[in-house]
Amino acid sequence: MDGEIIFKVMKEEYLSEVLPIYSYYVLNTTASFHVQIPTLEQMRQMVFFDNVKYKTFVILDNKQICGYVLITKHKDREAYDATAEVTTYLKPDSIGKGLGSIALSFIEGYAKQQGIHVLLAIISGQNEASIKLCAKNGYTKCAHFKEVGQKFGQLLDIVAYQKIIS
Repeated sequence: MDGEIIFKVMKEEYLSEVLPIYSYYVLNTTASFHVQIPTLEQMRQMVFFDNVKYKTFVILDNKQICGYVLITKHKDREAYDATAEVTTYLKPDSIGKGLGSIALSFIEGYAKQQGIHVLLAIISGQNEASIKLCAKNGYTKCAHFKEVGQKFGQLLDIVAYQKIIS
């Protein structure tokens, strides 16, 4: 980290910087289960939500966008209203600097303010960095789905981690 870490609510003007961050993971990793880079409109739908309690925040390090973190609806049923999913993506050169933990802490605080009780992280089973990040920050593994996705000619697992925050 080069400077002060700031979180700002996602705005339309940030989309052109956020899309390449996500696109890197689409093209080069199994962290995203997209196989093609989303359009700007598709990215817009991934980071803007109708319900005001779900938000995306860009992460700025030294006033430069280095990633984003969001919480979104887990399921579209009232019984899940106190559960949300958390997602974080960082620029590759921002990984390993503690930003993931800072982002999780920030989004957990925001989630508590929104009345969220449980946060879920749905992660590719091959994404060891995200699994370690969640475990290090108090998330526990609660599910493992085998061979549910395909990318780069591989069958991929997903794992779910959860943290009770309230």
